[in-house]
Amino acid sequence: MTDALGINGLGRIGKLTLWHHVARRHFPSIVVNVGREVGTGLEAVCAAIEKDSTYGPLHRFLYGVDAEPCVRIVDRDRGLLDVAGTPVTILQEARNPAEIAWKPHGVRIVVDATGVFNDPTLPADHPKGSLRGHLAAGVEKVVNSAAFKIEDKSRSMPEDAAVLIYGINHEAFDPVRHNLVSAASCTTTAVAHMLKPLLDALHASRLLTAAMSTIHAATNSQSVLDTLPKAGASDLRKTRSALNSIILTSTNATAALEQVMPELSTVGFMGDSVRVPTPTESLAILNLTFQEEIDRDGRPLIDRERINRIYRDAAEGAQRGLLVYSEEQNVPADVRGMRAAVVIEGTETHTRTGFVDLDLSTVPGIDEMGFDGIDTIVQFPVTHAKVFGWYDNEYGSYTNMLGDLTVHVHESLG
Repeated sequence: MTDALGINGLGRIGKLTLWHHVARRHFPSIVVNVGREVGTGLEAVCAAIEKDSTYGPLHRFLYGVDAEPCVRIVDRDRGLLDVAGTPVTILQEARNPAEIAWKPHGVRIVVDATGVFNDPTLPADHPKGSLRGHLAAGVEKVVNSAAFKIEDKSRSMPEDAAVLIYGINHEAFDPVRHNLVSAASCTTTAVAHMLKPLLDALHASRLLTAAMSTIHAATNSQSVLDTLPKAGASDLRKTRSALNSIILTSTNATAALEQVMPELSTVGFMGDSVRVPTPTESLAILNLTFQEEIDRDGRPLIDRERINRIYRDAAEGAQRGLLVYSEEQNVPADVRGMRAAVVIEGTETHTRTGFVDLDLSTVPGIDEMGFDGIDTIVQFPVTHAKVFGWYDNEYGSYTNMLGDLTVHVHESLG
């Protein structure tokens, strides 16, 4: 096998990445490293690939209700499977990226979907493993299916690492310079696509405040039932049952967004996450405040209709196939598996325009500008906008965008 795709990890994103590329058929073969024995044999790996509690079995997902199972063992000794017509080799010997046999299997690019190796500054020979270990094992490029997280805050982002979101800044990939690429996160991807058309049309310079909340599906990082917190754990909610709880938590989406959209860094973008008992579908709620302009008739230039028109135009133009505009009053199940970075729920877009009094006397250094004896209260209009966007945080949104980015990186290699 030559020019194969490598996938490290067969968790939710690793497995669905395999599904994506089997359906897409861009890569002639795929090598999946699970790094350990699974069940009682290779049949257990086949079952894990074929069956899925969220999307149903692979054969029905790809071909419909009359399809037959499409995962079979070709060569047990070599760990070779046929998955819907694509040769897939399963590796089970190594967990450290530097020790995985990528090169003998012709792998040029690896998607690391373990969620474990997120620090791009760690060397290839780090005792706990690192993304750079894949490079040492003979891979040309690594795409990480999570946001980078530099543990040593004194270190900066390496020159050969980049955070890229397909449809936002993926064209910034430089095959000569970049060896490690982060595809950020599902939430970052969805919110970036919500922000892009607004910033393109209304300009970031008019943005006064920005905040987002994600009503996010449960993930494997949560407990199915209540568990005892580990020593030193400060957030006790993370050990509560994902089946029975609404859990307030944090998100690193805003920090990643500032990396792909630097214009947000001056706004002070805030974000939070609320975990809810759904299997995959999530909802991003975007709150923005714009410096407003009033027309001659006293009407604001930014209103609900204008914002929805911006999204409709984006869905039919620059972000076609990435952003969907809908007025169908969706619920989570309606977007499960939908191929879109985000689905704007246009019926719920809201705006409110008001006037804010700003006391210039509170501005540092204003006394030196000769405002003594002058009324320092200035009134200016602002519009607050709230936008709702659905996204399938597993296959429909994130895995498809990750797949598009992976193919883009691969095609850039020549």
